[in-house]
Amino acid sequence: MMSAPADLRNASTSAGKAMTGDYQNSPVAIPPMPDYNGRILAYTATAAIIVSGVLQGVFHHWLLWLVAGALTWPHIAHIVTRRTFLRQSARIRQKMLVVDCIIGGAFIGCIGLVAIPSVSVVVMLMFSCLIVGGIRQWLLGTVFLAAGTAAAVAITGPADTFQSPLLTSILAIVSTGLYICVTAFYSHQQARALMLAKTQIQNQREQSIALSHKLSKYLSPQVWQSIFTGERDVRLETQRKKLAVFFSDIKGFTELSEEMEPEALTELLNHYFNEMSEVALKYGGTIDKFVGDSIMIFFGDPTSRGQREDAFACVSMAIDMRKHMKIMRQKWRSQGIKTPLEIRMGISTGYTTVGNFGAENRMDYTIIGKEVNLASRLESLAEPGEILISYETFSLIKDRIMCRDKGEITVKGFGKPVPIYEVVDFRRDLGPNRSFLEHEHSGFAMYLDSDKITEKERESILTALEDAADRLRRGDDTSLPEATAGKAY
Repeated sequence: MMSAPADLRNASTSAGKAMTGDYQNSPVAIPPMPDYNGRILAYTATAAIIVSGVLQGVFHHWLLWLVAGALTWPHIAHIVTRRTFLRQSARIRQKMLVVDCIIGGAFIGCIGLVAIPSVSVVVMLMFSCLIVGGIRQWLLGTVFLAAGTAAAVAITGPADTFQSPLLTSILAIVSTGLYICVTAFYSHQQARALMLAKTQIQNQREQSIALSHKLSKYLSPQVWQSIFTGERDVRLETQRKKLAVFFSDIKGFTELSEEMEPEALTELLNHYFNEMSEVALKYGGTIDKFVGDSIMIFFGDPTSRGQREDAFACVSMAIDMRKHMKIMRQKWRSQGIKTPLEIRMGISTGYTTVGNFGAENRMDYTIIGKEVNLASRLESLAEPGEILISYETFSLIKDRIMCRDKGEITVKGFGKPVPIYEVVDFRRDLGPNRSFLEHEHSGFAMYLDSDKITEKERESILTALEDAADRLRRGDDTSLPEATAGKAY
């Protein structure tokens, strides 16, 4: 006559399916009470009420025919909802419960509105409606229950008395109580299982987040973000875009690798890569790869601020790296590394092919094209501490960055000689009002960036500079006080 509550079970298994893609593989085994078993329990109780009422003379004898219907309907409903095309119908459980309400209303009308059996059937039906579909299902069930009851009463008429014998009343009450207790027990079990499922799903979600962050270390943050937000599919696809391409390597690294132990060399290289990566991410660069002591970075994908701004950000990053390298070099000297390490850089701007390259089971997000080759060539031609850029890059940043003409070079893939330029510095930092000052000799190095110095730091820096000046005037060979980023060495 009604379906047992299973919404909690469905919700939990749906959560499991969301995590695993399969209902059978849900993270928690939910104690089931399917609609089939619920109907068998409810309709068997109804059949017992009919038999008791007929035997005690309160119901008509022809109602015994309903016993067969009450015992067979749960099986018919199960076949209809699980074995036919109706199993794919939306909200099939709620629809079948409406049918149960109509059947229950017709039964109440056929027994002539006898009080306690009628109330028993109504309670079981309304209890099921509330659990399965909430208030909306309860209101809908009430309407169809009332309609079924009214139709049956109009045909058979009400009973002579609304009172039922004691045995029939007790049987109806016990049947109703048993149904409610059993369904409530399963609902409680399902609720506990659902909470456990939610806990496991939350744990799996946290593990997935932790794993995704670990995997993100192998991808540029911009690429990782676009993949995990769904903006980009992980498949073999490429596109043509105008990018600013950056290459750099360390001059003198080969000689240093012959002098240092592999462990110390690895630590130095990782420290260098970490510092340079922080600078690159500050300017929005997409780190493509590290090869030996070389770094490849590009601007303009997966996010772009426009060709001019991308080129400016790329050159600004290179200038910042050059300044940062001076600080790092002094730190390395203090650690006993005497080999002078200089960074050299090359930048080219133009159309490249960017996207996923490789195989379906192993991809690499990178760029190819002649502009990549040009940037690599510029890097190899640069002197230590020098930044060489192509003409296309120069045309985009010349109004804000001072550059020096370096002539032309011949590059494979280019039909004509390529004009190249050397980056001097930001125009705002040139002349008497420049914000930084740098000076370096054997035994002395100074890098001053007045824009980054606070008032509190200014006094201590002035003291260090005055002390250094006094020592130099006296010809004292004592080591000068060490400082970085605005302090004297």
